[in-house]
Amino acid sequence: MPDIIKSVIFGIIEGITEWLPVSSTGHLIIAEEFLEFSYGSDSFYKMYSVVIQLGAVCAVAVLFFKRINPFELKNRKIRFKKSSLSLWKCIIIGCVPAGIVGILFNDVIDYWFYTYKTVSFALIIYGILFIIIEAKKKSSEPKFTTADEIDPKTALLIGGFQILSLIPGTSRSGTTIIGGMLLGASRTAASEFTFLMAIPIMAGASAVSLIDFGLTLTAEQTAVLLTGFVTAFVVSLLSVKWLMKFVKNHSFGVFGVYRIILGLTVLTYFSLKYL
Repeated sequence: MPDIIKSVIFGIIEGITEWLPVSSTGHLIIAEEFLEFSYGSDSFYKMYSVVIQLGAVCAVAVLFFKRINPFELKNRKIRFKKSSLSLWKCIIIGCVPAGIVGILFNDVIDYWFYTYKTVSFALIIYGILFIIIEAKKKSSEPKFTTADEIDPKTALLIGGFQILSLIPGTSRSGTTIIGGMLLGASRTAASEFTFLMAIPIMAGASAVSLIDFGLTLTAEQTAVLLTGFVTAFVVSLLSVKWLMKFVKNHSFGVFGVYRIILGLTVLTYFSLKYL
């Protein structure tokens, strides 16, 4: 199979699973098992996986542009929008905990925890948590109904939950949505804030990854990278729109069940493989 086609498949997987609380890492690990770039080194694939995440996060920036754009034209003058600045303040605060831990311990976490067992158990454990939390929050009234209502203190606490996403298989969106709901956010508010926090986190990770790789890409590698980026962008536009409609009237319990099934599948497959 041509590498360009493989890149399209990876982009589709990333574009869907990055935003659904089902762990993009878990899905990409399975994809890596059957799809491998013919020329790609480990360092290239690591950089590639981060950059297609950037494609996904660019879709969020487009979809939420009006809310996150800090400028507005008023009386023929460009002014700052207080609502957007307040939202950005909370977004940045929410990114601080995981940003610090990621910078200090990312290589250690990858070395010790990037295994199929960790991914499998994380999928299963957080799948169970989703089901339990949805059952408990069913009758409670949310404190925050949109991301704009989340205050700095709550943003910092949600950011603390995001640290858990550094462990492969937990799902960045999954941990922050769970954290947001536990702290009083509605499904919609928790999802929105999760998407918005992804913008600086993934943009920064992509920049660091490109610099680490040395920006010495061949023409073929560049084509593969751009294909994955564009595919993840387009698919993410559709995924985020769908999820925001879904969470208004449905619970996350179905994703909990899916995570458990996927975790058991990954655990069984690789256990049999390494027997």
